[in-house]
Amino acid sequence: MAGQLLRAATGRRRGWWEAPLFAAEQRATLVNVKLKLVKDRALDGAVSRERHLRSAHHLLDLVSTRPGHRISCPVLLADKSVHKLFGSAEAALAFLRRYRTLFALSRRGGGGVSLTDAALDLRHREVDCLNASEADLLARLRRLLMLTLPRSLPLHTVDLLRWDLGLPRDYRASILRRHPDHFAVAQPEGDERVWLRLLSWDDRLAVSELEKGAAGGDTTCLPFPVSFTRGFGLRSKCMDWLREWQALPYTNPYADASGLDRRTDVSEKRNVGVFHELLHLTLAKRTERHNVSNMRKLLGMPQKFTKVFERHPGIFYLSRVLGTQTVVLREAYGDGSQLLEKHAHPLVAIREEYATMMRAALPPRRSRESRNSRTELDDESEGGEEIELSE
Repeated sequence: MAGQLLRAATGRRRGWWEAPLFAAEQRATLVNVKLKLVKDRALDGAVSRERHLRSAHHLLDLVSTRPGHRISCPVLLADKSVHKLFGSAEAALAFLRRYRTLFALSRRGGGGVSLTDAALDLRHREVDCLNASEADLLARLRRLLMLTLPRSLPLHTVDLLRWDLGLPRDYRASILRRHPDHFAVAQPEGDERVWLRLLSWDDRLAVSELEKGAAGGDTTCLPFPVSFTRGFGLRSKCMDWLREWQALPYTNPYADASGLDRRTDVSEKRNVGVFHELLHLTLAKRTERHNVSNMRKLLGMPQKFTKVFERHPGIFYLSRVLGTQTVVLREAYGDGSQLLEKHAHPLVAIREEYATMMRAALPPRRSRESRNSRTELDDESEGGEEIELSE
């Protein structure tokens, strides 16, 4: 399937042989040392701030697109996406009542759901921001497809990453339809999936964030920004390996790396570079691990490719709060729980306002219990866990 789409794609992809970054010998130097993963409370806090935000935003989106920004309660609760999200009408109704700072429920006409004045005002600002940011969101989607070998992704995979990329819920009917010169949607024969294919390659977009940071300097052996959680200790064997690994040739994540030996550190550095770039494409510089778990072949990755998140805890942080695993790009947060200013995006600021409104709806006692439960979770995980730097 991927091969068919690759042959069908138009444009040009840079070949690995055209760059000097493979001039160094590809050595199989993957070491076998143990690392102790230490919990990062600041980054866990960054992830926790979005607790229930996506669910609330989905309901808000459904309500705001209706005439008069109002929908009857039975119609909303009968929506398939709402049932899939909450499991039952009772749970969805309880959610609406809990976050009264966003949703207003009335009993008139059989019951209706509308937005509060503050929520509606913020929604209008969000729509204006989406319109103003379309060129940026378009570039993010194109670069995501450019990272893949066939320059294509199943629409289901794009849907999983939609929130992280900042795409609107109706991106298929809006962004894709407005740019037929860039995208095509097709269902290949014998494939149950519908694919999104990139029609145009742009060399200007095929410059990684790490290369941009080099400011026109030498990009042959670029090192990744690395930082560790306080209390994280690296053994001397690990430090030596990390220094050597950082000095290895850097592979542009948009380049064809089929000539690399997957058993080598040079290849692993390329894999890290792909995820480093992919996380940079997201607004908050993070995504859930399962969102990329089905992209192995499309990204040209080896088996167990997501192990790079554990093998490189100075570049990525794997948060386990909210009942899932979220991969966070450390450099985007510095030593805190807020995105650094240079990585800020207006849509992230609007989402933070939504989250603040949601927290305001919770009674003080509930907020204290929530903080206590997170503290208990931190204490349970304080010891960390050991992983091996080996394949």
